[in-house]
Amino acid sequence: MENTTENGSDLCHLRPEGEMTIYTADELKGRLVAALGQCKELEIDLSQVSEMDTAGLQLLVLAKREAAAKNKTLRLISHSPAVVETLDLCNMSGAFGDPIVIQSHAA
Repeated sequence: MENTTENGSDLCHLRPEGEMTIYTADELKGRLVAALGQCKELEIDLSQVSEMDTAGLQLLVLAKREAAAKNKTLRLISHSPAVVETLDLCNMSGAFGDPIVIQSHAA
């Protein structure tokens, strides 16, 4: 899994690419914790997530909890279909407080 972190003044961007599953959770956890330590605000761009299981969902819950504990802002943006499906399946769509925009694939 590839992740890119871009640091601005107080805002960091993290974009996981590929799977957010039990197989990639440990690596991504380290990147999430590091990003939260570097900035006051963290945006996680989920547009390139191709697969997500409950381990990936647990990472997002962990990130939200850690951001709140450290009085930092966490935003989830650009949810991929795999992310939306997992959030819906686990009835967690509204748990993070971020809008989920569903893209139209009309021809």
